[in-house]
Amino acid sequence: MKHVIALDVGGTGMKAALVGADGTLLYEARRATGRKRGPDAVVESILAFAADLRAYGKEHLGESAVAAGVAVPGIVDAENGIAVYSSNLGWRDVPMRQLLGERLGGVPVALGHDVRTGGLAEGRIGGGKGADRFLFVPLGTGIAGAIGIDGTIEAGAHGYAGEIGHIVIRPDGPECPCGQRGCLETLASASAVSRAWAAASGDPEADAADCAKAVESGDTAAVAVWDNAVDALAAGLVTALTLLDPRVLIIGGGLAEAGETLFTPLRAAVEERVTFQKLPHIVPAALGDTAGCLGAGLLAWDLLSTEVSA
Repeated sequence: MKHVIALDVGGTGMKAALVGADGTLLYEARRATGRKRGPDAVVESILAFAADLRAYGKEHLGESAVAAGVAVPGIVDAENGIAVYSSNLGWRDVPMRQLLGERLGGVPVALGHDVRTGGLAEGRIGGGKGADRFLFVPLGTGIAGAIGIDGTIEAGAHGYAGEIGHIVIRPDGPECPCGQRGCLETLASASAVSRAWAAASGDPEADAADCAKAVESGDTAAVAVWDNAVDALAAGLVTALTLLDPRVLIIGGGLAEAGETLFTPLRAAVEERVTFQKLPHIVPAALGDTAGCLGAGLLAWDLLSTEVSA
């Protein structure tokens, strides 16, 4: 059965699949990234995982994969197939496409940025399915964005498009590792909510999920922390929709798992802030932690279709 290899590389783990032409997941697997062993070991782990997936496909599906797609974190030069930099994984200028192509017997390989790749899947087959313009914003350790236009993701001239987490919301706010103060992700990411709730509750182990539960039970301190994050998030999102005018705004990541505890006040806060702008549909991400892997599969199939048309 004709299929491609899809790999989503994270800071701690890798998700992989063999994906059929219709998007069906024919086989799924997970492995640890092993970042503590250093960047060279991480790269070898990726290559070995891909090779094992190729062998599995040959044995169980009757043929080898016809292409591969891989999503990685950090700065990515997708056009040249280079994983430029990742602070989490410690690598610099890894020629990922070339290395994977060699390990996989010369099949074409597509390389993508993890958030943009996840956004591709959410836009085409997830929460934004059918939308011609969408913005995907995962709220996790940080906050990023993927700008969707007619089924593709806009990377920008230098591959930095969508970095909504570094819009300055409060210039006198917390310092951000990027060098600015008051960036959106210092105020409204899952990490930011965890820090604020740990301080407010006096429990250093408390996190954003605990804060959401406390909000649901009516804890006034938790409500104050939550409202502060929602207010900052709404400010950042209104800036983004003013610039981009998306039809659908897809919110994912760990903070979105709070469901309507997040979405009800967030929709209200965005609506309060808009003036002339058109309100997009604000919806939860639909694919969960499989989005990156599914997106990597889409990248691989897109690469094949491009080569055929060329």
